[in-house]
Order: sequence, then C-alpha cells, then structure tokens
Amino acid sequence: MHHVPGSFELPMGAQFLIDSLHPDAVIILGCVIQGETRHFEFICQAVAQGCMDLGLKSNVPVIFGVLTTNSLEQALDRAGGKHGNKGIEAAVTALQMIALKNGLRP
Repeated sequence: MHHVPGSFELPMGAQFLIDSLHPDAVIILGCVIQGETRHFEFICQAVAQGCMDLGLKSNVPVIFGVLTTNSLEQALDRAGGKHGNKGIEAAVTALQMIALKNGLRP
C-alpha cells in the first residue's frame, strides 16, 4: 500500500507504481467529500479521467475505488459500513480484469 498527498495525485501515484513495480493491476482508493464549492466536481472528474487514461495507456487495469460522497458519514457507510465496502468491490474488479486480460492472451 502506498499513499499520495491528495485525491488529485492518485493517478500519478498509480503511474509511478506501474512504471516501477509492473503490477497486474492497480487499485486506486480514496475519498472526495462534497464541500461548498465546485472544487469537488473538478477533482472528481480529473481523478476519474486520469485513472481511465492511465489504464488505457499502460494496458494495466487501473481500478477506480474513489468514493465521491456528500458527507463523512456517507463515506464511512461505503467503506465498510451499512452500504458495503468499496475496497472489496475494487479488489474483486481487479481480479476479474486480470482474469479477462490473461484469458485473451494467445
């Protein structure tokens, strides 16, 4: 597990991991909580686009496990609380994408 200073830096951190460690997949976990400005929308869009672009460029599955919530309570509910666990969902998705990629190799 590695950490970056903020959500905006998640795609770059994932790129560093792909370039250095050559993993089968990268799971990006984070959380952006809605504030009173439009900053939330810009950050969420940039992180999602960065993850998609990185996966397509690197041919490594980059799994988007970033919570975008209105409150800390919602984030906790989705990170192992009453609404499941986004981290587990992301791990399952990573395994499915690795299996898909491996199954398509000649």
